[in-house]
Amino acid sequence: MDITLLRNIGISAHIDSGKTTLTERILYYCGRIHKIREVKGGDGGATMDHMELERERGITITSASTRVSWRDEEMQSEHPINIIDTPGHVDFTVEVERSLRVLDGAILVLCAVGGVQSQSLTVDRQMRRYGVPRIAFINKMDRIGANPEKVIGMMREKLQCNAVPLQINMGAESAFEGVIDLVRMEAVYFEGEKGEQIIRKEIPAEYKAKADAARAAMLEELSLHDDDLMAALLEESEISIEKVREVIRKATLAQAITPVLMGSAYKDKGVQEALDAVVRYLPSPPERDKFAIDNNAEPDADGNPRKVLLSDSNDQPLVCMAFKTVVESFGQLTYTRIYQGQIIKGQSYINARTGRPVRFGRLVRMHSNDREDIDLAEAGDIIALVGVDCASGDTFTAEGMSLSLENIYVAEAVIRLSIEPKNRNDADKLSKALERFRREDPTFRVMTDEETGQTLIAGMGQLHLEIYVERILREYKCECIIGEPRVAYRECPTRAVEFDYKHKKQSGGSGQYAHVKGILEPLPEDSDVHYEFSDEISGGRIPREYIPACDHGFKEGLKKGPLGEYEVVNVRMRLQDGSYHDVDSSEMAFKICALGCMRENLPKADMALQEPIMKLEIEVPEEFQGQVTGHLSSKRGLVTGSEVTAGICVVNAEAPLSNMFDYANELRGMTQGKGSFTMEFLAYRQVPRGLQGEILERRRREKAEKENR
Repeated sequence: MDITLLRNIGISAHIDSGKTTLTERILYYCGRIHKIREVKGGDGGATMDHMELERERGITITSASTRVSWRDEEMQSEHPINIIDTPGHVDFTVEVERSLRVLDGAILVLCAVGGVQSQSLTVDRQMRRYGVPRIAFINKMDRIGANPEKVIGMMREKLQCNAVPLQINMGAESAFEGVIDLVRMEAVYFEGEKGEQIIRKEIPAEYKAKADAARAAMLEELSLHDDDLMAALLEESEISIEKVREVIRKATLAQAITPVLMGSAYKDKGVQEALDAVVRYLPSPPERDKFAIDNNAEPDADGNPRKVLLSDSNDQPLVCMAFKTVVESFGQLTYTRIYQGQIIKGQSYINARTGRPVRFGRLVRMHSNDREDIDLAEAGDIIALVGVDCASGDTFTAEGMSLSLENIYVAEAVIRLSIEPKNRNDADKLSKALERFRREDPTFRVMTDEETGQTLIAGMGQLHLEIYVERILREYKCECIIGEPRVAYRECPTRAVEFDYKHKKQSGGSGQYAHVKGILEPLPEDSDVHYEFSDEISGGRIPREYIPACDHGFKEGLKKGPLGEYEVVNVRMRLQDGSYHDVDSSEMAFKICALGCMRENLPKADMALQEPIMKLEIEVPEEFQGQVTGHLSSKRGLVTGSEVTAGICVVNAEAPLSNMFDYANELRGMTQGKGSFTMEFLAYRQVPRGLQGEILERRRREKAEKENR
């Protein structure tokens, strides 16, 4: 395989923007499937939605991977493309996160009517986090209210990205005919039963002036990224198609621009042009620098780990990442991206986290849920391993290497439910199911309520947990009783407290002695870290070997806060002084001392409750706008903006999760079933003091009831 021809891309977007429909067309035009199936069609659902639940609900729940081949007729080159179709619902955001972590490029799909929506912002943030170059595809050009100019304006304003249209549309809504290619200055039509015939013609006279103006604007923007193009424009000399494409590619790879294309996947228009853009403007694996952490090297001056640049050569020792795991009846399926070297079937490789060798007995190439056995996988490729026991985010290397790849960002769980089997004999099935889902999905947490002994599950939202409960019933035949949803509150200090705490047990024989002094300080509310430890001991007042034990004890004291036994966050512990005993001091003594210090001093720090605040995007017919915004105010919601397009009002708002549990039904009731909304976690914020008392009183009552039982 010529790695420079390979493309690894993801397709990401807001819910219902048409990602899976677009992927279905890509599979069809690349010859991977021979019949197009629709997401909500009665023919078994789209190829990439392979789960029964996905087909029933018409949504993507898990990311699915496939491999296609696209021939660029102009360049006369055949390009293998690994594609990952990702979910749009924020509840399954980890699927997008781990896919973008290993991909080289992406297609950001936007709805021609909705434009940049709430999940588009999240996906954009994820692409930026991993530095993934992308092209944008404005889909649904056939819908009533389609307005690509408005969408491009929203991209520039809301995403702060330099959107550069490479096409303009000929007609819109039901009159959408095709696109004008501004690079070649041709009109492109898609004819035939499924739009498979691409017809290029002269630009119709009515679009000529608009096309000339759009091309001039495109070239002017591109000239800012290339001096030769700038000179050619100033001299008004002829600019070749090759030169324009070269500058688009260079600026896209540098993430200086986002090329914009448009079409309608459902009506089979514009998809082949998007595929041409993927192979022409998105990077091959060698065009993106990839680094691994050198575990043997000392950190740099700022305390950051030393990094090593990976090569994309097959001849180098293997470095690959397991980015997604699926537990199945015949063993675990592990999706893997190879960064360097080769994987050979039957060979053993080292898991960098455990240090143990693991044999790769079976390699497969995935096509949605179908598998094709292979004997060898090369650098840059994305494949799956069968029967390898590992965790999501693990790095595998050849023997003798001590490298690990940076892990995947995992968002915090914000909602909890209690879960127990209806039939006691099913307890074993439930524990198997929960263990499996916990391993597969890093945002799905399983814990035990220490007071009641109940099993709790935590996740990103109601839909997230609802899907898992449904899967437990279907896949494990285990009916469950679900408790009321509970908000994951947190506690935080609001003022600094000086501490001076002594732990002393000396009654003959070897005793325990430890003494710590310092300051407990609150961290800022928007701090990235929940806990900081600052060692300010000088002159050996506490021996160095006891300092980590103090840190460990302080951390232990954060598990249950003094208000309602919620987790404590945003704490900085500055250890400044103390004392020890030559005989009676030990690591255990200092750990117990630090824990006791926390319990004594946290109540003095004027503790406050924090609650999860959700970001909402609500779409309702214009006549219901006043009712919806008024209802949000009654839920302590804050409207941050609203916009009306073609009789549909989009309301952006923020509201506490505790008031949003039954919002789907409430919104349906208010809007005669015409309203829809999306919700994602925004931030933790302090609960108003008046409400804090109510929440804590309710917590105390619950606790008393459980104890009485």
